[in-house]
Amino acid sequence: MIDDKIILITGGTGSFGKTIVKKLLKEYMPGEIIVFSRDEKKQHDLRNMFDDPRIKFIIGDVRDREKVFRTMAGIDLVFHAAALKQVPTCEFFPMEAIKTNILGTNNVLDAAESVGVEKIVVLGTDKAVYPINAMGMTKALLEKLMLAKARTTTSNTVFLGVRYGNVMYSRGSVLPLFVEKILQRKPLTVTNPYMTRFMLPLPIAIDLVLFALQSGENGDILVRKSPASTIGDVAQSILDIFNSDVDIEVLGIREGEKIHETLVTREELMKSEDLDNYYRIKNLMKLDYDDYFTHGKENVIPEIGYTSENTERLNLDDTKKLILSLQEVQKVLN
Repeated sequence: MIDDKIILITGGTGSFGKTIVKKLLKEYMPGEIIVFSRDEKKQHDLRNMFDDPRIKFIIGDVRDREKVFRTMAGIDLVFHAAALKQVPTCEFFPMEAIKTNILGTNNVLDAAESVGVEKIVVLGTDKAVYPINAMGMTKALLEKLMLAKARTTTSNTVFLGVRYGNVMYSRGSVLPLFVEKILQRKPLTVTNPYMTRFMLPLPIAIDLVLFALQSGENGDILVRKSPASTIGDVAQSILDIFNSDVDIEVLGIREGEKIHETLVTREELMKSEDLDNYYRIKNLMKLDYDDYFTHGKENVIPEIGYTSENTERLNLDDTKKLILSLQEVQKVLN
């Protein structure tokens, strides 16, 4: 599905964009990859990193509807990664999150439908499930926009979503912060050592997106099953790996944080298909008000969804082994 295709990656200079560009160039034969983002410095760095004529860089913002439509002309496949992803940023400036994560996504979906791209995959997050912060709320509506488009489109475009938890060592995540503090001989700060989070290396997140591209059907949301660890074990693992004796300071839970995250709700499990390493959440309900209001489901709702509390729990040694497997950590150690 990728060879000879023209691929658009919104937010393509982020952690996801850089990694999937590298994989596409190395393992496939894309006709052209268009990186669409706002930051010219990051585009410059990415251009120098790859130095490949198959990559084209376009400066633009998904909020700019006209620019998105112009950029979408001739595109075959879309990975929509552009978003405001930091919880504090979205809490302090929720309207900015609405402009990017909701209105910007709507622009991308409309543009993809208008030119009839083959497939578009929008990237979601566990924080969109039972959301308690502005980032999660806007990402939840991102999914709803995708689902609405899948139900109503008159084009042949397939609209898909993926949902995953914390991507390890991605920009703004806790691991590079911990490493930086250790190098600066500063104490590691954790909100609650018993808080659990899904642990997903970036290459596995990329595999999820490519799996969705290959196997997803209109309206599907694909979820990668992932192990989880406590934040306390993550912090201690980093200290052990770097043989550091800096302290761990407990700050307390911040506003907008959960003790445990959820990747699939109880209600979604009723309509999910178990695909070994993945869940496929089937969502293509017809645009039929009578069917919606008069036909319920007899399925028994599970007692609990798929969460970072009930998934495979990594112990301290397993957490260290997983963190040590990351190329970024190996690079700092070397």
